[in-house]
Amino acid sequence: MARLISLPERRHSALQCCSATRCQRSVKTRLETRVTRHPSATVKPPEAARADMIAQAHARSRAIGLRVSEAPDFQPLGRADLRDLIDVNRTLYAEARPVMDALHAQIVDTESMVLLTDRNGVILHSLGDTDFVEKARRVALRPGVSWAERDRGTNAIGTALVDGQPTTIHAGEHFLHANHILTCSCAPIADPWGRTLGALDVSGESHGFHKHTLALVRMSAQMIENHLFNTEFADAIRLQFHARAEFIGTLYEGLAAFGADGALLCANRSALFQFGASLAALQQRGFEALFGQPFPAFMQQLMRARGEFVPLTLPSGVRVLARGTPGAAVVGAQPAWPERAAREREKDSAGAAPMAGARTPTAAWQPTLADLDTGDARVAAVLERVARVRGRDIPVLVLGRTGTGKEWLARALHQDSPRRDAPFVALNCAALPDTLIEAELFGYEDGAFTGAKRRGSAGKIVQAHGGTLFLDEIGDMPLAQQVRLMRVLQERAVMPLGGARAVPVDLRIVCATHRDLRAMIAEGSFREDLYYRINGLAVTLPPLAERTDLDALVARVLAHVRHEIHDAPARITPEVREYFARCRWPGNLRQLANVLRTAAIMAEGEDAIDLVHLPEDLAHDCAPAESGGCADARETAALETAALETLAPQEAPVAPCAPNKEGAHVSCPARLSDWQARLIDDTLARHDGNVSAAARELGLARNTVYRHLRRR
Repeated sequence: MARLISLPERRHSALQCCSATRCQRSVKTRLETRVTRHPSATVKPPEAARADMIAQAHARSRAIGLRVSEAPDFQPLGRADLRDLIDVNRTLYAEARPVMDALHAQIVDTESMVLLTDRNGVILHSLGDTDFVEKARRVALRPGVSWAERDRGTNAIGTALVDGQPTTIHAGEHFLHANHILTCSCAPIADPWGRTLGALDVSGESHGFHKHTLALVRMSAQMIENHLFNTEFADAIRLQFHARAEFIGTLYEGLAAFGADGALLCANRSALFQFGASLAALQQRGFEALFGQPFPAFMQQLMRARGEFVPLTLPSGVRVLARGTPGAAVVGAQPAWPERAAREREKDSAGAAPMAGARTPTAAWQPTLADLDTGDARVAAVLERVARVRGRDIPVLVLGRTGTGKEWLARALHQDSPRRDAPFVALNCAALPDTLIEAELFGYEDGAFTGAKRRGSAGKIVQAHGGTLFLDEIGDMPLAQQVRLMRVLQERAVMPLGGARAVPVDLRIVCATHRDLRAMIAEGSFREDLYYRINGLAVTLPPLAERTDLDALVARVLAHVRHEIHDAPARITPEVREYFARCRWPGNLRQLANVLRTAAIMAEGEDAIDLVHLPEDLAHDCAPAESGGCADARETAALETAALETLAPQEAPVAPCAPNKEGAHVSCPARLSDWQARLIDDTLARHDGNVSAAARELGLARNTVYRHLRRR
């Protein structure tokens, strides 16, 4: 079945009581993002926001005429009406029952119960401890009874459905005095398009309250949503993807469904978060615009992969790993697929055996620092500095844009250190919701969550004992967890959630981020003391566009690709090399690797990769070829004029530069060149790096701005 990372790790075995078919369906989204992030200055503290939520819910209860002393209604729906209501919600009911059974197994003997409601808050099904069921009946907590706010006032079910948010209502927070004996945690359940279908709730005695119960309910609701997604799109091509392989098959993976023509049908909340766009916006784009390669090429890879991961690239340049499932209708519409896959298997088995020492595609490459030295002077300087501390207990902070190879550097440092035989444990702080990162990083003990009777989880810090802990995107770690991490680094011991004894740890810590941590410190979103604790040695990896070892990188990537695709070309043509030199490479090494792998598939059997084999989307990141060795005379004059207009009269040069009679660019005084460069930089900064917008403002072609960027 799909794995549950972090909080419910110890509930994994019990959740296997779901049918094998259902539980192998991908479990939905790492997100808790029905709440939009706002600038920190406008966000209320969680306690204040919660108090506001309760106050508003109580105001709604009073507005509809409820009284706090009102007695519960003991008139549920009759059996026939309840059966009809269940029939109306039969898909929700069928997909939720196995998850409810598993959830109930985890809270058994805790004087609580699991409830499923429809979108109006009417209870469809309940499972509970015998000794609590009778108490629940006294407050009408039973199938056929409505727990909408209009009927029961403020309560977890009704309030969660009104607000569209997972909610806990504890004891006296209930509007009706009769419900003060309860503590309830509820999460809405949505269909694949985000429409509310119902809610999942755990209610129990108020003295059994635990703050982590809501996270368990939320994740169980997400499991139901994933079951609904896979049921709805059983006949479609379904894609599971994430930047980290270990998150495929967990709550954090992205799910997307496509038709046989490659049109996007739907995507889950994790997928929308990874794309950074709405479903409506994504449906306007083709598969190649979403994942960096043509749909037919992807389908060819999918059939060849035989269940292994396929690398893809998101529009942001982030490289993800994906696993695809052809739907029944698609397979039926394309009967050649099974035969094609069989031919590929026969071709592979008939081929020559791989050379000794060659890595298979599934083998994990463990780079050394020497492996990463491909000839660029800046990278070599970084490697030399890192090599000096590889045997020392000095924390390393790796800075650089997305895709520049920060994790490879961390792995190489580990591989070249005395800790190489101990674990290398990586955690992406941006890949986990705030409420789960604490349990994932620090671990938790038995009984840390409601009804938890199975073993806890050690957490990433303890798992890395003796080895290296790599915290990627450390700038995305919540402030509360920054405090805990600081304490761990100071005391060399970690206290698991629910634990009473600190666990000693010996590890090296390597952190990475693309953020400006100093600016975050000034804003109050990153702790200054933690910054100096993790910044023993800070190094910055250059973006690919600024590196001088492109040829070596291309050769290395193609060598790896040829281990996977035996008929892939071993080189690129001079035209492709010149084209690559004009690219911005916003996705850096990830983007280069994905472009070459896709091109290698397109050029399979050819002698070299040519321009026709490259993904069309790459053109958006590459400047057009120059018609000559200099800028157009009108562009040069426009830029010089614009630069002169920004100068104070006493600073202006005597005269602007102009092209000579042959149209060749005449060298300008250094002072004016500096102002031209500054003008372009300032304009780019105003437009957040948007080359097209900056060029329009300056009256230049994009080509001129790209030339300036390459000369920097």
